[in-house]
Order: sequence, then structure tokens, then C-alpha cells
Amino acid sequence: MKNSLFLFFLMAISLCSIQNAESQTVELKGAVVGNDDVENIHVINTTSNKFTTTNALGIFRITAQYKDTIQFTSVRYKTATVVVSYNMIQNKSIKVFLEDQINVLDEVIVGKILTGDLDSDINNSDAERPINFYDVGLPGYKGKPLTQSERRLVEATKVQPGMIPLLPLLNLISGRTKMLKNRVVLERISMLRSEIKDKSSKDFFSANPLNEKYHEEYFYFCAEDENFETRCRGKSQLEVFEFLKEKYDQFLVNLNSNKD
Repeated sequence: MKNSLFLFFLMAISLCSIQNAESQTVELKGAVVGNDDVENIHVINTTSNKFTTTNALGIFRITAQYKDTIQFTSVRYKTATVVVSYNMIQNKSIKVFLEDQINVLDEVIVGKILTGDLDSDINNSDAERPINFYDVGLPGYKGKPLTQSERRLVEATKVQPGMIPLLPLLNLISGRTKMLKNRVVLERISMLRSEIKDKSSKDFFSANPLNEKYHEEYFYFCAEDENFETRCRGKSQLEVFEFLKEKYDQFLVNLNSNKD
């Protein structure tokens, strides 16, 4: 009889614990693991419409209740869906392993079968141009590879076909989209500044002397001009030099003024 009462007591405690867990909202500390970069993975509690992203180490925090559904999305990985378990609520932690997003094509033989003999294969191939994405039915991107900031902006604003654009809307409201756009602009200007510095320093400073210790500061001064991209991107060397000369004269005035 005593044993039966003791078992009943334990069952009652367990049942109460589970019921408490079901109604309890906790902050889960999570970790995402993948074979590639795990920063800025979108973490969405689709039950409560809560949203966050992972940091550079794949770490995130999000509030959830027992049996909430959490989705992990990224262009680099397959979408993963996790239902919050009792243990996750108790431990206040969650760990997710993501699979790489791989687009697999059926085997395609393009043109004639080649033998490995260079002279024979050249004559046998009827080759006129390299095969591009469109030859195998893929909408390939043929421009320059995107920078990390540009990739993150694409992810933040991408709308999945047939789905409510929840992530782009949240990124817009939170200011993340604006922040990424500003970062893309700064990155673009920085790359242009470095390109002009590498190409023009030697010839420009041979005609316009400046102490070498000020060279880096001078090019930053040029890049801060609101017309920097308009005056320099895609322009001839002569046009770039004209802009650099204008900024050179201004830089010397500022430099001498600071010395005084």
C-alpha cells in the first residue's frame, strides 16, 4: 500500500512538472552547427512569431514554450525544423545540426564523348564556347561574385516563392536591412579606395609630393567625399587624377591648418 502511494506521488509530481513545462516560457540558448559559415542563420519560432539570427559562432537566444516549432533557414543550408521538447525547456538549451544545401543535377552528357587525347578531343568536340549555367538549365549568375556583406543583404531581403515575406519584413522593421545596405556601400567604397590607391599612388605622388606617412590618410580623405564613386568608378585614369588633384589641394590646406 505504501509503495503504491509512493509511486502515485511520484507520478503526480512528474505530471505537474510536465504541465508546468507546457505553460512555461523560457529563453533557450542555442547553437547551430554546420560545415560552412553559421553566422546570420535565421531562427524563427513559428508558433509565437519570435525571430532572431545566429552570431559568428552559431550561437543564438530565443524565447519558446514546450512544443513550439522553431525553423532554421539559410541559403547555405537545408531548412531545419525542431519541435521544442520537455528536456529543452528543462535545460534551457537547444543544439541543431544543419545539412548543406546542395543542388543535384541528373547526369548530363554534353556533346561528344572525349577520349583524353588532346588533339583528338579538340577536333572531335566542336567546341565554340565554354558551357555556362544556361546550357544545363540553371539560372546562373554571371557577374562578379558577391561580397560577404552583399550575400547577407540578399539573404535578409530574399522572398521565398509562395511564402509570406516574414523575414524581409522583420529585417526591415528591425533596421537590419538598412544596416546591411550601409555596410555594402562602405565595403564598395573601401574596395574602390584600395583599387585607386594601388593603381595611382606611384604616378600621382611623383607629381604631387606628400610625405609617405600621410598617404593612407589622404586616400581616406578622398573616399569620404560624397562624389567619390561618381568621380572615380569606371572613369579614365586622367579623370581619376583630376579628382585626386582637387582633393590633394584640399588635403594640404587641412594639413597645414592642423599644423598651425
